[in-house]
Amino acid sequence: MLIQSLILILGFFLLIKGADWLVDGASALAKKYNVSDLTIGLTVVAFGTSAPELAVNSFASIFNHQDIVFGNVIGSNNFNLFFILGIAGLIAPITVQSSTVWKEIPFSFLAIVILFILANDIFYPDINMLTRLDGVFLLIMFGVFIYYIYKQLKTDQAQNSIETNTVSTIKLFSYIILGLTFLIIGGIFAVDNASKLAFTLGVSEKIIGLTIVAAGTSLPELTTSVVAVLKKNNDIAVGNIIGSNIFNIFLILSVSSIIRPLSYNVKFNTDLLLLAGGTVFLFLAMFTGQKKKLDRWEAVILLVTFIAYTAFLIIQEI
Repeated sequence: MLIQSLILILGFFLLIKGADWLVDGASALAKKYNVSDLTIGLTVVAFGTSAPELAVNSFASIFNHQDIVFGNVIGSNNFNLFFILGIAGLIAPITVQSSTVWKEIPFSFLAIVILFILANDIFYPDINMLTRLDGVFLLIMFGVFIYYIYKQLKTDQAQNSIETNTVSTIKLFSYIILGLTFLIIGGIFAVDNASKLAFTLGVSEKIIGLTIVAAGTSLPELTTSVVAVLKKNNDIAVGNIIGSNIFNIFLILSVSSIIRPLSYNVKFNTDLLLLAGGTVFLFLAMFTGQKKKLDRWEAVILLVTFIAYTAFLIIQEI
């Protein structure tokens, strides 16, 4: 079990480092050839922040670990909403833009509703699958969201740690190739050893996906949001979470279900309902206390809810 745990941690490290290099390399390359910041933000950075989840879910789908596919996405979204926003809101109250309150938060709620309807196959309740056709529909909805971002955002800055003036194109391509390589290797390590760890511990892949894998692939969002709050950049802190949750459902699950139709375990409905409730709470929190702001006491509620939820998952397996 120790070896499996260590390889799983190594997999997470490769995922995070791979995503970091991919974003830095591709963003710097785009800037080198005068591609706009908006285009970089909508393409390279958006893909990069979802790269760990995409890598894990793609391999989980290929290797037919379907509970890890759903567990990773739903668990990551709950981790983002309850834990990361809870921690960030404890550090400092988070001001939220009006467009986020009235458009992006409701859009993230819509994503949950669509996933619930498609996965539970309301018209064919005995099937409970995300089919390839469902995946295409989710991908179309992702396109709608990207179009919305394109229309709404006037400026978008992607921070790069590479100086483009002094780095050659070959070196930038090296960052991109290394990033993709780390993502592939990390994804294989994470999925393979997560399933082995579940077997060794005698717990379900559902629980492993909802907890360990979800938290591991959400580490980039955690560090990004915490640093953003410390630097008083609330838009990045909130946008990172809401955007990531929308991307996870519409992009990651669409790709996963197109690779292989996915059987849906209805036990995930509890976790989806929690996610929906948390999203509604975040929306209502914008009208309580200080307007359009996540106050510290509201962040505490999010964090306590996540702790109670995690304890509930563990108790279920005992």
